Amino acid sequence: MSYEKVLKAHTIVIGTKQTVKALKEGNVQELLVASDADQKLTAKVVQEANLIQIPVHYVDSMKKLGKVCGIDVGATTVAIIR
Repeated sequence: MSYEKVLKAHTIVIGTKQTVKALKEGNVQELLVASDADQKLTAKVVQEANLIQIPVHYVDSMKKLGKVCGIDVGATTVAIIR
């Protein structure tokens, strides 16, 4: 179901650095995190989302998440923008 949210979203941000920036700017509606991503990479993003009470959803695959986003590589995090 979370993959469908990405497909239906009008605007998304892909990647940890861009997602943290969007979270700090207050633009994020939901956060998706790939469960198979390195937790060292995703920990800061998840922590930031939890601080500002943004829903965090986990998906099973970086590869699938990247594909749904229209990129040829895996995606660790994707933010759905308001």
